[in-house]
Amino acid sequence: MTKLNHKQEEFAQALYKASVTTPLNEADWTGVVTDDDTAYAVQDRVTALKNVPVGGYKVSLTSKKTQDMFDADSPLYGQQVDRHFLPAPATVRLADQMEPLVEVELAFRAKEDLLSSDSLADLLRKTTVAGALEVPDSRFKDWFPSLGKYNVMSDCAVGGLVVYGEEQPSSAVFSDVEEVANVSAELFYNNDKLDAGKSSEVLGNPLNSLQWLVQKLESQGKKFKQGQLVSSGTFILPPSLKQGQWLVKFDHNLGDVELNVQ
Repeated sequence: MTKLNHKQEEFAQALYKASVTTPLNEADWTGVVTDDDTAYAVQDRVTALKNVPVGGYKVSLTSKKTQDMFDADSPLYGQQVDRHFLPAPATVRLADQMEPLVEVELAFRAKEDLLSSDSLADLLRKTTVAGALEVPDSRFKDWFPSLGKYNVMSDCAVGGLVVYGEEQPSSAVFSDVEEVANVSAELFYNNDKLDAGKSSEVLGNPLNSLQWLVQKLESQGKKFKQGQLVSSGTFILPPSLKQGQWLVKFDHNLGDVELNVQ
């Protein structure tokens, strides 16, 4: 297990204490974390400082385009606390966020513990699925799209909020693994269509993202536990969150996900 040095511990404490009124400047922390293992160790420390159970995860950098933006060659994950997962319809205050964005995703919840040996078909059987609108956010100012990869990882993969729709057994929504790659969704802001995307943008199939996460966690001695939820990766490049009504319409009978921002 990676042990943090004094400066890295200071970094974890600063991430934990950062707020809307006092976000961090990346220049103050450049070079403090220079490898994946240390970045995840900082994230673990930030999560421990919150002193609440991990409710689930978010997976980021699930497309070639987003990986290139952050000079990465694989996805990365962030631990999320329970209170950051909100059932739709949800209402939040923009003033309570920092520099939030909007992403369109599928969310999966484990009906039983997930294992690194699980096939994609196993994961389909062992989960529920819901449409989701994720609000990624960072403790750094001016973070998107220039924040360094290790700072993204340390900052719980810029975890903000995840608003999720009605949950259904994944195997009831999808007849097979391949169908999970064919979900279409449209994003609306104040009734104006902003963008549309497909689930195939997420590592070719969001179940690939879930499998990557389960295997990554197990390699670190962690487990994706029964009841935990994951936001698996965005269908679109994210716009900035603004006050007003946000709505995502999914096909495959996944319904709508609404977020109202005051």
